[in-house]
Amino acid sequence: MTAVDQSVLNWMLEIRTPGLTDAVTVVTHSGGTVAAFVISTVVTVALLVRRHAAEAVMVAGAMLSGWAAMSLLKLLFGRARPPVPERLVELDSYSFPSGHAMMSAILACVLGAVVVRLVAPSVRRIGLLVLLGCYTVAVGLSRVYLAAHWLTDVLAGWAFGVAWAALWIWAISHRSRRRTHAPAV
Repeated sequence: MTAVDQSVLNWMLEIRTPGLTDAVTVVTHSGGTVAAFVISTVVTVALLVRRHAAEAVMVAGAMLSGWAAMSLLKLLFGRARPPVPERLVELDSYSFPSGHAMMSAILACVLGAVVVRLVAPSVRRIGLLVLLGCYTVAVGLSRVYLAAHWLTDVLAGWAFGVAWAALWIWAISHRSRRRTHAPAV
């Protein structure tokens, strides 16, 4: 824990209200493992039905492998969560990196890549991209508010998530470009 982590936690404790806590709890659940996998499964199936196999592989592959990478990182770092009196959620796993932040960042980034690939440039496309960005920020900050994570856990989760998604986006784009430019046999 850093001084910044403690300062941010103290500020979160000061602004807590029952109504805000209820709203933040809804946000945090929307970014949990179950919700993220339901969303990614629905999107993957919809992409397959519409014959966008590369995008479906990108979404499913990034999420499944990202979950495994996140779990491994938690074991490697073994960082304790914020103390129990402040923590509003019961958890028994390690804190670093934030799984909610990492998985919501992966999901937002790969869905953003799908939007860029499949939605024509428009106000709608910009709106969807902004919404995805706001979603992952809200999920990550909800974890700090509830004292499930330190701020640095969330920042690391976002960084790892964006990097993991970028790897998948690059791999799928690279593969697609190779197929497009392959000589006809």
